[in-house]
Amino acid sequence: MTITSTPLAGRTALVTGSTSGLGAGIAAALAAAGAHVVVSGRTRTRGEAVVADIESRGSRADFVAVDFSQGPRAVTELAARAVDVVGGTLDILVNNVATLVFPAPTADVTAEEIDAAFAVSVTTPFLLTGLLAPKMAERGDGAVVNIGSISGTAGAAGSALYGATKASVHMLTKAWAAEFGPSGVRVNAVAPGPIATERVAEFGEALTPILARVPSQRMSTVDEVASAVIFLAGPGAANIHGAILAVDGGLAAV
Repeated sequence: MTITSTPLAGRTALVTGSTSGLGAGIAAALAAAGAHVVVSGRTRTRGEAVVADIESRGSRADFVAVDFSQGPRAVTELAARAVDVVGGTLDILVNNVATLVFPAPTADVTAEEIDAAFAVSVTTPFLLTGLLAPKMAERGDGAVVNIGSISGTAGAAGSALYGATKASVHMLTKAWAAEFGPSGVRVNAVAPGPIATERVAEFGEALTPILARVPSQRMSTVDEVASAVIFLAGPGAANIHGAILAVDGGLAAV
């Protein structure tokens, strides 16, 4: 087996929600693996900072601003601009963008919050994949990596809304694997447990009982989750379709 430090050399990739946190880490990892990466998000200053960091390491990246709260038109514009900035062909799509919903009793969740969460976390990747995966299928090659969550697999009090969006992402992964796999497009997902990011840190002590159950006794790092994305997007996962790869310290297994 040939091992290379740049398994994605010559490939192009779009990462949604990649101006900070996990998305930024995934974008940086894809670029380090050789891909030309499109960083996307709402805040231009943060997006351009991610691009500058990637370019300072000798890799290629571009920023495309997008606000998914603006609906389907924003998704369509992102797809078109991303394809344009990389020169006409996108090989890898990472559906990372999501609304991180803080734990709340079901009775306290409003209809507006439900609609907003599903619009960003489910409708956006659904529409974006519908725009880009068929073009990959026409070429007979490509990879889609969705970012799921242990919340999409294991129930927890207060996580009904977030868990429902991530369970949807897991099922989309399996359905798309069946739909696009025969045409050479691999669709898989990474399902992290708690990740050591600033946003997750806002949960504070609410994470304590969860971490107490984790066999590894710690949160995953951004780099660990990003490494799983690189694997699923790369040649080492050539015959992996419809997998939900847990990166959670063993939490889903116990």
